Amino acid sequence: MVLNSVVENTFNQQINAELYASYLYLSMSAWLEHADLPGFARFMRGQSQEEYEHAMRFLEHIEDRDGFVRLLPIEAPPTEFDSVEDVIAQALAHEAHVSVLINDIYRITVENEDHAAQVMLHWFITEQVEEEKLFRDILAELRKVDGQSDALLLLDRDMGNRTDTDAGT
Repeated sequence: MVLNSVVENTFNQQINAELYASYLYLSMSAWLEHADLPGFARFMRGQSQEEYEHAMRFLEHIEDRDGFVRLLPIEAPPTEFDSVEDVIAQALAHEAHVSVLINDIYRITVENEDHAAQVMLHWFITEQVEEEKLFRDILAELRKVDGQSDALLLLDRDMGNRTDTDAGT
């Protein structure tokens, strides 16, 4: 089944959104590294890679369905953050935004009766629930730390030791 042009355009826009998320998380990682939080930096680099992989899932779906991939310019992400808590709060807000995008894409695939795309999007819907929970949980831990440097160092070490399964992939 050839990809519907409306779904194709929406998927191309989502590739851009996923690549922006990758770029955003890479920027956050660089800021965290500079803030001497290598564990959080490593974790956010992993999140950046995961977002890149999400973009590739959309790209491959377009190609598998004989569609045409159109890469769009990627907006520059912010490079300055107030704190590690600010980084995680912004990441959570971004994941909530991506959830809205995925739900909108799913609605479009239903309207266009694209069942193959709907099946593919089920994975993303589940992934977004996991990602939002992950960042909410990390934010809750940071709020418990409440600026205590010893506790923050322990949390940073824990973040650096997380595995892919800890990160919800």
